Amino acid sequence: MNETAQTTPVTPLSLLGRSWWVLLVYGLFAVIFGVVALLHPLQAAAALAWTIGILAVAEGLVSLFALFDKQVAVSKGWLLFYALVSIAFGVLAVLNPVATAAVLLMLLAAWLIVGGIFRIVFAIKVRKLIEGEWMIILSGALSIILGIMFVAKPLAGVAVTTLWIGALALVYGVFQIVAAFKLRKFK
Repeated sequence: MNETAQTTPVTPLSLLGRSWWVLLVYGLFAVIFGVVALLHPLQAAAALAWTIGILAVAEGLVSLFALFDKQVAVSKGWLLFYALVSIAFGVLAVLNPVATAAVLLMLLAAWLIVGGIFRIVFAIKVRKLIEGEWMIILSGALSIILGIMFVAKPLAGVAVTTLWIGALALVYGVFQIVAAFKLRKFK
């Protein structure tokens, strides 16, 4: 019996089309988080810090279990150190997520200040080689001002940062949902 089976070839696009729902789920979660972050920024910042804490504990436990593997790529001493630091940070973040968010904001503030100073120094050094160096100086000054504002008012800084993260999560989520429905037709 000669039957010719008509099968649709499997292409990367068709494989993506079968997984369209994954993008949809990511998009929905991002939209939900974005809305919550915009409506309740401090609670969302605490939730983010708590989530980071859970991930750090999980990473620490995985690293701790890896100590018993004979084929570990790093020394057992470094692996133990990393595992203990991850678990300690994770536990602190879970027990006090607001303080964790504030510490992370202070690190962001320090980075903004150092980065702003770097931009200003860089722009002054290359001012004869480029045009519009004043824009680099302005971005450096704004970075320094933002960093100082975060140090002066950390709670407001956490709220503002979370509002921005929430807005970006909302936009990201909408794009993911649109992409999911576009991929769905290739199923």
